[in-house]
Amino acid sequence: MPYYIIMGNWTDQGIRNVKDSPQRLAQSRQAIEAGGGKMLGFYVTMGRYDFVMVAEGPSDEAVLGAALALGSRGNVRTETLKAFPPEVIEPIIGRLP
Repeated sequence: MPYYIIMGNWTDQGIRNVKDSPQRLAQSRQAIEAGGGKMLGFYVTMGRYDFVMVAEGPSDEAVLGAALALGSRGNVRTETLKAFPPEVIEPIIGRLP
């Protein structure tokens, strides 16, 4: 399955209700699993983003659906990157002229 790096920031509503974060994280995990994916890691971060999640999903569309569902609750804004592990990128690089 493809990998995704999801970076996020809490909205004003999200930070006001930061004590609900553990329940929201469980909801995030459920949304990803409902789309056939898996949350591989979640980290609260310092700097530009409030958190980073690593997930895998069956398709871009499934991950987009989970991200839209989470964002529609009004607690977070996300930026999603599709990630390629070495075992996927090395054959591609090997085919370069």
